[in-house]
Amino acid sequence: MANWRIVISDPETRKSYQKELEEDKAIVLVGKKLGEDVNGDIFGLSGYSLKVTGGSDREGFPMHPNLPGQGKKRMLLTGPPGYHPKIKGQRKRKTVRGNTISQFITQVNVKVVKKGDKQLDEIFGKKEAPSPPTTEQK
Repeated sequence: MANWRIVISDPETRKSYQKELEEDKAIVLVGKKLGEDVNGDIFGLSGYSLKVTGGSDREGFPMHPNLPGQGKKRMLLTGPPGYHPKIKGQRKRKTVRGNTISQFITQVNVKVVKKGDKQLDEIFGKKEAPSPPTTEQK
């Protein structure tokens, strides 16, 4: 299995946090479908409940909720996920991955459904915004 990354989004604060997963913790996600709830204790988030919202495989193909199973398929898409049309009504055939997490998935996107005792800023550490570079005028 490749390295797995979990992207945790908090809808209240509108922030996201990334965490690398070990293989034994990632195995728990295999077989879960988009929209299913996952216990946050697996990832070190005690008291949290997370909902699987998406993901992508090692080639970058996104998971699509309308495609059952784990395989890849070319689908005619009219909108996200996987395709963002520039013109209203535009369609395009794109390759997407099924709605079930398999061993080929490398990134899993989840959102917080139920909060735990600690805030996510405390668990992951608060990110500081980079300061803009100063330019000296002559």
